Amino acid sequence: MKKGIILGIVGVLVLIGVWIVVSYNKLVSIREEVINAFSNIDVQLERRADLVPNLVNTVKGYVQHEDEAINKVTQAREKLLQADDVEEKSYANEQLSSAIDNIIVIAEAYPDLKASENFINLQDELAGTENRIATARRDYNNTAKEYNKKIKMFPGNLIAEVFDFDDVDYFGVEENKKEVPEVVFD
Repeated sequence: MKKGIILGIVGVLVLIGVWIVVSYNKLVSIREEVINAFSNIDVQLERRADLVPNLVNTVKGYVQHEDEAINKVTQAREKLLQADDVEEKSYANEQLSSAIDNIIVIAEAYPDLKASENFINLQDELAGTENRIATARRDYNNTAKEYNKKIKMFPGNLIAEVFDFDDVDYFGVEENKKEVPEVVFD
């Protein structure tokens, strides 16, 4: 009789141990997916940052009086390259996007620049990269959501608490980018 009780207790302890190991490994696995997804964003941000000097040099060749806009792009690129975490990269990404958009708008006032094959190619490269960034950001945020859910929901929250699994930030969009622009025809 005592042997049966001891075997029962040992069996329950083994099941609990297996459950802890499996739960821990699932959390580690999804955390690694989050890290990988963030790395994919980083790769695309680097790709865009590498295109910026070519854009700046092309614009400089045609535009004489737009130093402020060119400097903003250069500064925003540097901030992006120096950003470390999700929040910093997200903010720096929005700043660089805004600065690049400003350069594109300025180009509209310079027909020679707008028609330049270099400028057109860079615009196409940047547009493609923006799409890749959007896809990588979406994938990261989906993975981050799954991870955050797993560490907050029972019973995963027990393992997350014991082994210090912290939730992760989402790669966000600035508040002013969430507003739908109003189109007015005069």
